[in-house]
Amino acid sequence: MTTIRRTVPVTVDTQNEHRFLEVPFDVPPGTDSLEVVIRFDDANAGIDLGCEGASGWRGWSGGARTEFLIHPADATPGYLPGAPEAGQWNVVLGLHRVPFEGVAVEVEITMPASRAVPPVPDAAPATRTVRGSDRGLPAEPGLTWFAGDCHGHTIHSDGRLPIGGLAALGVASGLDFMAVTDHNTVSHHAHLAGEGAEHGITLIPGQEVTTHRGHANAFGDIGWIDFREPAQHWVDEVERRGGILSINHPISGDCSWLHRLERRPAAVELWHASWYLELISTAPFAWFRTWPGATLLGGSDTHMLEEPQRPGTPTTWVAATDASAEAILEGVRAGRTAITGSGSFDGTVLTPELMSAPALVRLGDELVAVDAEGLILVDGFGRRRSVRSAREAFAADPADGPFHLVLADRRIIALCA
Repeated sequence: MTTIRRTVPVTVDTQNEHRFLEVPFDVPPGTDSLEVVIRFDDANAGIDLGCEGASGWRGWSGGARTEFLIHPADATPGYLPGAPEAGQWNVVLGLHRVPFEGVAVEVEITMPASRAVPPVPDAAPATRTVRGSDRGLPAEPGLTWFAGDCHGHTIHSDGRLPIGGLAALGVASGLDFMAVTDHNTVSHHAHLAGEGAEHGITLIPGQEVTTHRGHANAFGDIGWIDFREPAQHWVDEVERRGGILSINHPISGDCSWLHRLERRPAAVELWHASWYLELISTAPFAWFRTWPGATLLGGSDTHMLEEPQRPGTPTTWVAATDASAEAILEGVRAGRTAITGSGSFDGTVLTPELMSAPALVRLGDELVAVDAEGLILVDGFGRRRSVRSAREAFAADPADGPFHLVLADRRIIALCA
């Protein structure tokens, strides 16, 4: 067994030059496994952790963990299993928060690993009582509106739920699909089909490409997208591989979108769970006016049971031929989306109301307001029309969007392009 210890002094100047600092080490031929531990004073510093192998990216913990293990058939969630290939590897330190006086980071690498990967907890399937697609929202021939959530995390990044646990929450919410979008890793992709089948919900592969200047979701089983590259590279590479990129929570505290792009992606998570705190805010619409024509998505950004939001708050509806991951993504690519936000709150947990929430969906050249009697339809220019029946159609040019339903107190209830 070989143990390498290095102390890396990190200063603000280091952070200014290297937001992602590489600490190289050599893996000898025949190495069976390895483990990495970092130690630092976390009272005032925040250091993220990741790993790049000799043949490519092996995983990312962000700030969720300070150690990882890689074995031939298993690895810490967030990392790809497989015997370490010989050559130069890098422990990647994300310099997220560095105090003025600096911080010393101790990096310890052990080959082979001294211990096994702890087992991932199982999650019992939830009992399904409702499925959003059974609502039968009005759709074009051959299409059905499927209910889902485009943003969720597991123990493969900074979530506290196993994949099955997140899937079970989605089933309990009545969703047909969920995108699993762990940060800067695709280690969860290999498990999604099996977990989705076990729990009875479509789990769509995703990666939240995460930096301090903004986040984006890359949807599809398209491999890993390098978050260290400029954001325009994400847009171009996701498109080249046949995936879909969406700007996440473009107005959301210190996670707002700051990257400059020459060519924009087709989608945006305009309704994020954080918007529930201020549903009369028009800030997302102000941002959208600079990005006309984008496909609208919504995401709960579920991480753990301790959060109030549950998957589907808000709910993204996609008109698709079936509930497979491929069909759902094709519906998103075609712009066939709508978002509903109504939910019930018991003082602790916010859950979606899929079968009765006021909805606004596009049907040909019209918008159809469903179960929205008494609400007001507002377009992107602020023009208003009252909804007077349980199902009412309105002529609506997509160029006048986004359209939304509001209550008299101006709370936003639903969105559609």
